[in-house]
Amino acid sequence: MSLGVYIQVPFCQTKCTYCNFHTGVVSRDRYGSYADAVCREITSFAEGERGAEAAAGAVDTVYFGGGTPSLLDPRDLAKIIETLRSHCAMNEPAAEATLEADPETITEEKAIAWLAAGFNRISLGAQSFDDHELKSAGRMHRRADTFQAVETLRRAGFGNISVDLIAGLPHQSRESWEGSLSELFALRPEHVSIYMLEIDEGSRLGKESLAGGSRYSAGAIPSDDAMAEFYESACARLAAQGYEHYEISNWALPGRRSRHNLKYWRREPYIGFGAGAHSFDGHTRWANVHDSARYVACMEQGSSPREQVEGVTAGQALDEEFFLGLRQLEGIDWARIERDYDGELPGRVGELRNRIAALESQGLIELDGPRLRLSPARLPVSNEVLVELLG
Repeated sequence: MSLGVYIQVPFCQTKCTYCNFHTGVVSRDRYGSYADAVCREITSFAEGERGAEAAAGAVDTVYFGGGTPSLLDPRDLAKIIETLRSHCAMNEPAAEATLEADPETITEEKAIAWLAAGFNRISLGAQSFDDHELKSAGRMHRRADTFQAVETLRRAGFGNISVDLIAGLPHQSRESWEGSLSELFALRPEHVSIYMLEIDEGSRLGKESLAGGSRYSAGAIPSDDAMAEFYESACARLAAQGYEHYEISNWALPGRRSRHNLKYWRREPYIGFGAGAHSFDGHTRWANVHDSARYVACMEQGSSPREQVEGVTAGQALDEEFFLGLRQLEGIDWARIERDYDGELPGRVGELRNRIAALESQGLIELDGPRLRLSPARLPVSNEVLVELLG
């Protein structure tokens, strides 16, 4: 069994208008104590019963996400990785170790230190190459910073870089979107993630938009149809550039898919450390407290930081097989799912057979032998299709 490890760093320099994550802006003085707390959690986990079970598998992916993990002192990042090495069976040098970073936080000294610590993949939050869009969204960096960041990372020796873009930012037009894609191709990262702007109550921009207000440039958000066009254009242009579309929001050059994120979509085990981090061992999901100060206090006092522990029922597991697995372009093995779940949930599996047949007749999904996948034309509205399928 292979195991993924996720390290949550919930700190940012500023809160982007579209952000709906549990992150915050805190004093840099708190970064060091947070890193120490993460090390304590890793040690405590490894010495516990669940850690002994996890130790049976080698850690082959490590992902530092956030927030902005690149804000931490490189020595603290190295300390966390070294703690993992000390307490877990690390499958090095084959392990994939990713650090999320914002362009303006990258320096030559940091890049060299990250590589020396064991990171071999950087996920860069560019979001756009249009300065007006970046400023409106509350981003700290500008187009030139992203180009400088990639140059610095390449010079330091990083050969695996992922770049994020967001389709649907305020003031984004067809022209500016196509421009961002062209700038992306000029950098030619090994991996690309493109996310559709989410409009919900969890972000300042989303809340303002739903209320019909104009703050945060809420009135300048592109229409749903425009966002879908941006996405479809990206699909076509990325394919022409040799990128493989392997998940709804993710593309990679051959051999450069995100091995860590694939674990989520395939329901493979992963362990999360840090405030707000989630874990899954195949049977149970659990999550830590979101507040970073409370998390640090828990670790300093020797108490558990977990606030949610939930066993996954057969019905929940079956639903997860679909809404996680169908995010992958290759789809899921429907024959395996029938075999694994029909004995325990015959009525539910039978209902799914009927819904699959109906959706296939409508051209919403495709069944190719044992493989079930979303129709390529329906990827921009995947959530709607999944609602129809799962009810």
